[in-house]
Amino acid sequence: MTPRVLRLRDAPQYLGMNRNLFNAEVRPFLTEIPIGRQGIAFDRLELDAWVDDYLSCNGRRPKASLPEDDTCQNVTECRDSARKAESGTSKSAADMHLEDGSAKARAHLRALRQRNY
Repeated sequence: MTPRVLRLRDAPQYLGMNRNLFNAEVRPFLTEIPIGRQGIAFDRLELDAWVDDYLSCNGRRPKASLPEDDTCQNVTECRDSARKAESGTSKSAADMHLEDGSAKARAHLRALRQRNY
């Protein structure tokens, strides 16, 4: 059974972080519950609410999986078909993308020039 109130020494561990990060990032948003003369505790439900809020703002959703028809079974084939380098050249994906875009732009300009003549 998890207690409803967690002491300051246990709250960072409950959230999976160190005490310094807890004091800087979480503690300012929580209600402190005094225990005795020196003890401080936090409501577990408030800690859970903080995590939920943090995840909604900063969490990352998993990438959507592609249907099986669209996925490559052989990784080497996928890489080879995605970019075919010419013999003797080594190009990054960014370079190839830029070349594809500029080739399309040149073809579009040629088509416009031919229409104007």
